Amino acid sequence: MKIITTWSEIPAFDTEEEEAVFWSDARLDSRLMNASILKADARESTTITLRFDPRMLARIKRVARSRYLNYQSMIKQWLSERLEKEI
Repeated sequence: MKIITTWSEIPAFDTEEEEAVFWSDARLDSRLMNASILKADARESTTITLRFDPRMLARIKRVARSRYLNYQSMIKQWLSERLEKEI
């Protein structure tokens, strides 16, 4: 099992199958996972409601579990990464 210690060790994937093969033998180092989660002060957070198709939410939860992440934290991480790309 390969332990990923830096984000640069994760290649760009052309297909979901390639990604699945990669992650079948790789895991993120717990320190990298912890460093990637923004720990905002509760006073700086706003609660919102999002409606998801149940099947999409189930897939998101499955991906999060496979990466040992909380699905809500993973969604926030995805949104943060996408926002950085947009800016």
